[in-house]
Amino acid sequence: MTLGATLDRLYDRYPSLLVDRVDEHVPGHRLVAVKNVTVNEECFQGHYPGEPLLPAVLTVEALAQAATVMLSPHVPDGLSPRVSLRGVDGAKFRRRVVPGDQLRLEVVLENRKGPLAWVRATASVDDTVVAQASLVMHVRLPRVEVAASALVHPSARLGPGCIVGPGAQIGPHVVVGARCRIGASAMLDGHTTLGDDNVVFPFASIGLPPQDLKYAGEPTRLIVGDGNTFREFVTIHRGTAGGGGVTQIGDRNLFMAYAHVAHDCHVGHGTIFGNAATLGGHVEVGDCATVSAYSGVHQFCRIGSHAFIGGYSVVTKDALPFARSVGNRASVYGLNSIGLKRKGFSGDRISQLRRAFRYLLQSKLNRTQALEQMAADSSLTSEDVAYLVRFIQTATRGVTLRRGGSRASDAGDD
Repeated sequence: MTLGATLDRLYDRYPSLLVDRVDEHVPGHRLVAVKNVTVNEECFQGHYPGEPLLPAVLTVEALAQAATVMLSPHVPDGLSPRVSLRGVDGAKFRRRVVPGDQLRLEVVLENRKGPLAWVRATASVDDTVVAQASLVMHVRLPRVEVAASALVHPSARLGPGCIVGPGAQIGPHVVVGARCRIGASAMLDGHTTLGDDNVVFPFASIGLPPQDLKYAGEPTRLIVGDGNTFREFVTIHRGTAGGGGVTQIGDRNLFMAYAHVAHDCHVGHGTIFGNAATLGGHVEVGDCATVSAYSGVHQFCRIGSHAFIGGYSVVTKDALPFARSVGNRASVYGLNSIGLKRKGFSGDRISQLRRAFRYLLQSKLNRTQALEQMAADSSLTSEDVAYLVRFIQTATRGVTLRRGGSRASDAGDD
């Protein structure tokens, strides 16, 4: 893995940059980088002329730069924390470093307390340790920016790097993670928790009371994960006491303008909601599902993982995972093979799902008979097929197995 965008996490530039490549990276925990020591580096011109030797302090600086990359998350420009070296303990230099050597820089986080991080650092050449030390790093988090006209309750908690736009309102029980952006005139209220790197566009309403006549002001919750985008006028409501008390949104979901998620819904990761797509209460949406524009999902329904709901559809029963469901009322138009290919599904995974869908949609067997045939088919061994079977068997509102027109005659059609 080359530095690429990772380079921007460092404040060092040529000729002070001492990290050439990153080979291994577990963000915030461990990193292995490489420094190629070349004879044309400026430090050799006046340091032991005739017998070039890399100054030991530059070896420590290379390790500190590797630690900086490890401790700096990949965030938008201007929101990255500034990491600096505060101390060096127990440094030992066991062998000289000369032009032509390739330094392997390994840094491992040992402890962290507040803004300070203790890092075990080792530099080696050809599996021989040339230097080691314990580095004390200081992580200065970016400041929070709140527009003068925004109304942020003193009890609300905003993570480092948050930006709150003009006229936005944030209630007393709201907790916002790091590097979130709250747009102008957006509203966050209730017992609402947002993770890191969420973007709330202007006029969105997150965590407001549910539209349930039985709701009487109970302190129910909304929990949102990381990296979600809520476009203009999106509404996400918190839960109700009768529905478990929690509405939950996973990570990396996109809610386009005017989309609505009602009380007690549970949305997975990587989903897409088109403009004005609407979920009734208590709906469950699996990972990587798409609910297209102006579609409505009845309360208590489930949308399976990798399902595609076409535009202007009405879903009143559980929508099959991996399938394309379209219409009012929604019918199944075969396997969502294009979407699965885009998600990186292998040919074998798609082929097994295609055979499973033929049992369900083409065989003229009833549901029980189709599931029995699928269980007896020794070629259907993937976890995807097993999940499809479990989804059908656990349906409480019924599952849409009605084929939609002539194009559904082949469950593998795109």
